[in-house]
Amino acid sequence: MSRIHTPLTPDLTDYIRQVALREPEVLRRQREATDAHPHASMQSAPEQGQLLHLLARLAGARKTLEVGVFMGYSSTWVALGLPEGGKTVVCDQSEEYTAHARRLWRAAGVEDKIELRLGPALGTLDALIAEGNGGTFDLAFIDADKANYANYFDRAMVLVRPGGLIAIDNVLWHGDVTDLSKTDADTEAIRAFNRKLQGDDRVTLSLVPLGDGLTLACKL
Repeated sequence: MSRIHTPLTPDLTDYIRQVALREPEVLRRQREATDAHPHASMQSAPEQGQLLHLLARLAGARKTLEVGVFMGYSSTWVALGLPEGGKTVVCDQSEEYTAHARRLWRAAGVEDKIELRLGPALGTLDALIAEGNGGTFDLAFIDADKANYANYFDRAMVLVRPGGLIAIDNVLWHGDVTDLSKTDADTEAIRAFNRKLQGDDRVTLSLVPLGDGLTLACKL
């Protein structure tokens, strides 16, 4: 154990991927193809995807939730960790991006495990609650518009079972959370969300400095 964090240099990041990353070929191809996309930063780091896969397996997850799909990278990782008959419900409002995601799901052989709901995510989450899905999800992953993080989280708390896990991406926001000169709406939203979770006694939590920061909150 150590009291300090080891700084992740590019060389050390490469080393971690060499010795610990077990990325399926279909996901590696998709990730590398997305590197040139103007919104490539919206895609999760491979280490995050692999961690979500591991968490799904550790939780024995059969039903998971994702808010924000983009090209389908993280949802594929999670779906690969589900048993036969498992399902992940994913929410996004972009037909363009989710068309790419559908192709990835098909190529990875997990299309039958994924239920895509197109439309504004708050409406989708409210519909899931109204349909009687409260307390039925084992794992939720939030990686969408930052202004609604608190709203997504509160709805996920209804949908996830006690003992279930909610993972939230981008909580370090490229380091801007500590730069007081950054006062744009997204940065302020992330700061407020992090403060909210720190004081939320409905969960136990840990902020993992992986990728752009991943908070893990276990519902009590």
